[in-house]
Amino acid sequence: MPFLLSARAPDLRGKGGNAVAPCVAIPQKRRMTMPDLMVPDLMVPDLMMPDFHITGGAVLRPEGLCDAPLGIAAGQVAAEASGRALHLPGWQVLPGIVDVHGDGFERHLAPRRGAMRDLGAGLMAAEAELAANGITTAYLAQFYSWEGGMRGPEFAAAMLRALDDMRPRVATDLRVQLRVEIYLIDDYTAIEALIAAHDIGYVVFNDHIPHDALARGKRPPRLTGQALKSGRNPEAHLALLQSLHDRREEVPAALNQFAARLSSRNVLLGSHDDATTADRQTARGQGLRVSEFPETAEVAAEATEAGDAIVMGAPNVVRGQSHAGKVSAGFIAREGMCTALASDYHYPAPFQAAMALAPDMGLGAAWALVSSGPAAMLGLRDRGTLASGARADLVAINPETRRPGLTVSGGRITYADHQAAAVLLTA
Repeated sequence: MPFLLSARAPDLRGKGGNAVAPCVAIPQKRRMTMPDLMVPDLMVPDLMMPDFHITGGAVLRPEGLCDAPLGIAAGQVAAEASGRALHLPGWQVLPGIVDVHGDGFERHLAPRRGAMRDLGAGLMAAEAELAANGITTAYLAQFYSWEGGMRGPEFAAAMLRALDDMRPRVATDLRVQLRVEIYLIDDYTAIEALIAAHDIGYVVFNDHIPHDALARGKRPPRLTGQALKSGRNPEAHLALLQSLHDRREEVPAALNQFAARLSSRNVLLGSHDDATTADRQTARGQGLRVSEFPETAEVAAEATEAGDAIVMGAPNVVRGQSHAGKVSAGFIAREGMCTALASDYHYPAPFQAAMALAPDMGLGAAWALVSSGPAAMLGLRDRGTLASGARADLVAINPETRRPGLTVSGGRITYADHQAAAVLLTA
């Protein structure tokens, strides 16, 4: 169970210097309890995670890098050096990564087409990959789409049930971003019920219907492959697309009402792939204050001027360009127009992207794009920074591998490489 705090996490953006600053010790006395291990048909007593502290490393505090010990007590950050000491000389200790949009979990749920017999086991494997890449809070981007298969309504419901069942067994904070195809207007009531039943706090609207081809009476590209994934024959799939396209006059009014109802529930709303400033303005008018993967610098600039949050793809930064020929995420980040970098389809990418941007932006500002920036956008005021009293989410970077070597979520260790494990065993 995460520890929720009321204090707002400071924003690290613009504080990218690498100078080591002094830290203030604040004692924390409480100890935390690990969750029930959920062994079927057995009552398992709660296990206690002892307090500990990290020494020898450079800790990225709100004021900059700091060489004072980092204390962990009762699932929170405490500067007091209580409990066992984990000596990690030369390591960097950074706030845990908050991933606002990732669909890499799909590969674990269906390693081959049709191989989806145990969604819980797949989600457990996905959680291990998240932890190994320094991600401590992850929003799993699940479609609710006409595309069917793993993106269809039935699968979405099954995935959400499986996630609810396995969530207590892991320490990584697993949440959901529901990606709703807006032309499914007859499903809006069912979608609202799903959101309420599974306490989903973040919804992004998508429209992947090939309107241009359908309006010209053309057969859309990749139709046969899409049809096979959906379990339909190509002609039935084309007929479905055409029937949805034909309702385009009904969508705006229905979507406005749907968005208003979700906003009244305090659900964060976003748009996906805004192609023009007009698209962004329309979305903003509907209460969609997150622009996810805007396609041009002009759209990003307009959104920034209006105070909207902007999410860009971390793989785009790592590649140095968009795979689809859109605007460079690295450019948007360096221009100060990016709120959060998302893993998108590759969980190692947020760490890699932040490190790629650090030489230009400074470590604090670059790392904020995967920690305090997304946390603030999502209203998670208890994390995203290693300030005393914050939730103890962190990732320690092994100087030999230059990769995450230790990940801690809510004060609980979720990943340790062989060197960190050796330190843990001898502490």
